[in-house]
Amino acid sequence: MTSRWIKVGGVALACGVVSEIVYFLYKRFRKRRWQYQDQSESESRKEIEEVLFFPDSQVACKNYFIGEYGCDNRNCRFTHIPNSLSRLYEFIASAEKSLDVCVFVICCAELADMLVEAQRKNIKVRVICDDEQVDITGSQIWKLRKEGINVRTDSSSYLMHHKFLIVDGSLLLNGSFNWTRQAISGNQENLMALNNGRIVTLYRAEFEKLWNKFNPRNQ
Repeated sequence: MTSRWIKVGGVALACGVVSEIVYFLYKRFRKRRWQYQDQSESESRKEIEEVLFFPDSQVACKNYFIGEYGCDNRNCRFTHIPNSLSRLYEFIASAEKSLDVCVFVICCAELADMLVEAQRKNIKVRVICDDEQVDITGSQIWKLRKEGINVRTDSSSYLMHHKFLIVDGSLLLNGSFNWTRQAISGNQENLMALNNGRIVTLYRAEFEKLWNKFNPRNQ
């Protein structure tokens, strides 16, 4: 009888030890999960306030900075040193849901290719540009349209002179920068990147207003 109670006591003690270990691991797991969530939320709330100044002395290699496998061209004629264009690449490549582009002109093939790549990843891409720039030499608009990207123009004698980009509805890039090679490596240009909610909301509203205004059915 005594040995039976000893066995019962041993089993109870073992169960108690196991439950304590399980509870300890559970608390540790929850603490780590909270820390991870806090870190993720902190990163998502991180303020972005950057200014990109052009011209760059060299054009950045798109593959090197955002390509899946980097750049394996030993004779690459583009730079692998970070600059304003490479940072712009990174901002555009960060899109997960949407890219709303409102610029006077798009002639830079590398930037146009990024919109095409985003479209193929099922990221919603919308483009507004000036109607008089659609058919100029080097224009990338017809390439975008061929890929199924919706492009709208102002159809006006006045200029659609905005130059801003909204990434995922939460990040704004705005400045004097047109999407041309001359703006990248020749002109004195700037782009300000910020995720201030109040400012981004105003630009989102402006984009939606123009998007509806330049709907062909409304013209």
